Amino acid sequence: MTFKHSILKTSFICLLLTIYLPISSAQTRQKVLIVSSIDKAKQPCYIILPKGYDESDLQRYPVLMALHTWSSSVEQNNANWEAEAYKQGWIYVFPHFRGPNSRPEACGSLIAQQDILDALAYVKATYRTENRRIYLAGVSGGGHMTMLMASRHAKYWTAASAWVGISDLTRWHNKHAKTKYGQMIRASCGGAPGASSAVDKQYKERSPIHYLMHSTRVPLDIAAGIHDGHTGSVPISHSLEAFNMIAKAAGAKPVSAEEMKLLSIPQGRLITPLDSDRVTDKSLGREIHLRRYAAQSRVTIFEGGHEGIAKAGIDWLARFQTNEQGKNVNIGPQ
Repeated sequence: MTFKHSILKTSFICLLLTIYLPISSAQTRQKVLIVSSIDKAKQPCYIILPKGYDESDLQRYPVLMALHTWSSSVEQNNANWEAEAYKQGWIYVFPHFRGPNSRPEACGSLIAQQDILDALAYVKATYRTENRRIYLAGVSGGGHMTMLMASRHAKYWTAASAWVGISDLTRWHNKHAKTKYGQMIRASCGGAPGASSAVDKQYKERSPIHYLMHSTRVPLDIAAGIHDGHTGSVPISHSLEAFNMIAKAAGAKPVSAEEMKLLSIPQGRLITPLDSDRVTDKSLGREIHLRRYAAQSRVTIFEGGHEGIAKAGIDWLARFQTNEQGKNVNIGPQ
C-alpha cells in the first residue's frame, strides 16, 4: 500500500497502546503501536509533544522524524535529539522500522521504509502538524535510513540530516565481511554480494547511493567525523560519495578523488582547502576539515568520530520550510 493510500484509509493506522514515560520534568514520551499498512504488524513508536501542546488551539507544530542506529531499536536512548527537538517546540517521532538490521524486514527494506511513512501518516492524522516543516534525521544506521528515505521518498520531507551514514551496503559489507556487521547485512539481504541476482537486487534497493540523484528536492545535510572508519565503523567515503551523487545530479562540483584520499588517511587533511572548508560553525562546535554544497544540500567532514551532533543537525533542519508551490526553501542563514 502506498503512503497516499495509508493516509486515505486511516483504519489501517490506529493507536493501540499509549504509555506515558517521563524523561525529564518537562518532556513526556508517549509509546504508541501503529499497524503496518503492508503486513498489519503492530510497530512501536515513541512520540514527544511540545511543551504546552493543546489539541484545542489552532497552533501547528513542525515534526522531527528521528531514526535509530544500525543495531538498535525504538528503545534506544536518543536523549540529545529529543532535547533539541523539544527546545524547538517540534513534535518528536521515533519509529521502530523493524529494529536492528539483522533480518530481511529491517535494514532499509521496502517494509521498513513504509513503517516510517506509516508513522508519519499517523502523526499527521493524530496531531496538529505543521506540514510545511517535516524533518528527518538519523545517525549511523539512522543516517543510512535518512539518506534512503530522502532519496526514495523525497516528496514527504522538508529537510534531512544524515550523520556517519552507510551509503553503499555492498562496500560496507566488503569492509566488514568478517565482523558482526557483515553477518547482519547477509542476514538482511539474503547472502553476500554476488551470491545471486536476487541478493544483489536487495543490496541495491537498500543502498542510498543508487537513489541519491533523486533527492535534490530535499535539502540534505550529510556529515561525518574524520576519524570514522579508523576509530569507528563507517569510512567517511560513504558520506563523500553520497554527496557526489547529489552534486552530479545538481550539476555542482564533486569532492575529488584526491581530496577523498587525503581526508581518508589517519590524520588526513586537505592540502588546498576551499574557502567553504575554512568556515566556523557554532552549532557544530568542531573544527571543519571539508564543507561543500550542491543544490541546497551540503557535506561536512568535521573533527570527530562515529557520532552525530544533535544541535548542529537541528540547526540545519530549522532553516527550511516547504512553500505553497511545494518547494523546500531556506528561511534561515546558510
